[in-house]
Amino acid sequence: MTQNPTPSTDETTTPSTAEASYPLISVATVPTERAARYGKQLVSHMGHKITGSWDEEASSGHLLFDREGPVLGRFDVVASASDLRLELRTEPERADRLEFIVGIHLARFGARNSLAVVWERTDGSEGSTQGPRTPEEVEARARAKKAARAAAAQSAALTAD
Repeated sequence: MTQNPTPSTDETTTPSTAEASYPLISVATVPTERAARYGKQLVSHMGHKITGSWDEEASSGHLLFDREGPVLGRFDVVASASDLRLELRTEPERADRLEFIVGIHLARFGARNSLAVVWERTDGSEGSTQGPRTPEEVEARARAKKAARAAAAQSAALTAD
């Protein structure tokens, strides 16, 4: 990860601003010996649609759910030798959806290792769970998505004629 040598005031206050801005914290600690690999894969994959950054040396990164403009939540992703820790900061009404989005991606990536993501919220409300997924379930979903894309393309081609 590259660092701006002279960060602006906004950049230096982003983590504390995120902590102060979001009343809910939800944490999932996923046991795996491949934590850095999964963390990097998660941040890289999701970084195509939202803001994400991964630091190889620190084995940590973050995701900002900013696809629709304002930041709806922040995930910190920290890998250790024995687990991958995900920490979400958001509004309570967004927690279920954001937990699901990140959790299901990680469960799919880790299907061969039967990864399960279990969220625990600091406000006492019930967190969600994603996974474990089997490799067969992941493959079936990929085939269904491919078929849906092909059908949509065919429909669009017929409409254009």
